[in-house]
Amino acid sequence: MTNTILALIDGSAFSRPVLDLATWAATRNHAPVHLLHVLPPKSLPRVDLSGEIGLGARSTLLSQLSALDEQRASLAMLHGRALLDDAAAFLKAAGISRVTSQLRQGDLLESVAGQEAQAGLIVIGKRGQSADQARGHLGSNFDRIVRAAKLPVLMAPRQMREIRRATIAYDGSPSARRALERMIRLPAYRGLEIEIVRAGHGEDGEAPLAEAQAMLAQAGITATTRLLPGTPEEAILAHLQDSGSDFLIMGAYGHSRIRSLVVGSTTTAMLQKAQVPVLLVR
Repeated sequence: MTNTILALIDGSAFSRPVLDLATWAATRNHAPVHLLHVLPPKSLPRVDLSGEIGLGARSTLLSQLSALDEQRASLAMLHGRALLDDAAAFLKAAGISRVTSQLRQGDLLESVAGQEAQAGLIVIGKRGQSADQARGHLGSNFDRIVRAAKLPVLMAPRQMREIRRATIAYDGSPSARRALERMIRLPAYRGLEIEIVRAGHGEDGEAPLAEAQAMLAQAGITATTRLLPGTPEEAILAHLQDSGSDFLIMGAYGHSRIRSLVVGSTTTAMLQKAQVPVLLVR
């Protein structure tokens, strides 16, 4: 599988953190970056032409609306291309030599799905252009991508900082194991201070931690473990803050029975409140 990083940009306040994360991942994994900006599908102007208005007037109005629609579409295309050009320039200035970009119009999920075969990771902002109106919530596009994407998804928070310490939330589930296996395969996580955590108590909680630690040790990666008191959501979020961790790695769905349709409630809650990048692996 290719290791190309698919970075989704939309011109929001989260576009810069997306580029910062893409730069980090591309540098440490020696990977190319493909930038994608998706414009919404074309839509016909919705105008109520009922009432007493002459045919000539209606035709003139429709013509004017059509021209306005075409002008808006043209400006959106120009704006999208400018966003991609600026993003590519940013990445190249940061030392990423292999950068490609694409401007598409249509459904976001379909556009991303068309790129998944050539990529190994999706980087997307936690929220989009309505970020200021949606503080504390996940953006609708982010939510759709996480639900549908087959690739690991790396969530960019609003503010980025240097990544030195990583926390792995490990519960022994298949998705958590796949997240661990991904860490082992890629060089990005080597050299970081890594701690594996789980909410629980007693031997039932310690066993998965020991398993994860042994898997990393076999790959030459040193990690510490910690069993956290409380519910997963509260315990892991508190740990991120108290430990100064810069990065969270976790399985996307835990033990949800409807994994293909919904993100687990614990996962969703942590994504909403986490202030660090989060790597989600299905």
